[in-house]
Amino acid sequence: MPLYEFRCPHCGVFEAMHRMSEVPGSRTCRNCSETAVRVFSPIGLSALASDRAKAIGDAERSAHEPEIVTRVPNHPGGSQPRTTQDPRHLNLPRP
Repeated sequence: MPLYEFRCPHCGVFEAMHRMSEVPGSRTCRNCSETAVRVFSPIGLSALASDRAKAIGDAERSAHEPEIVTRVPNHPGGSQPRTTQDPRHLNLPRP
């Protein structure tokens, strides 16, 4: 059964399970017994465990909380990139 959100004017938002065919427009709050109205919210796609969902989440997070780099990251394979001793490489453009 899917979860639906309801908003109580005193306690805030809470979730409740209902069958899709029997979901009410309002419900009694569990804490204060006040009438809580149903809140329309997007479906829960965040439970996806795919690589694509992780990539999308990482991209969204980095827009607001960019990773701070304090040192040069390790080279793939664990070793430092090799420096060349070939004199012809001195004339190559540097990044």
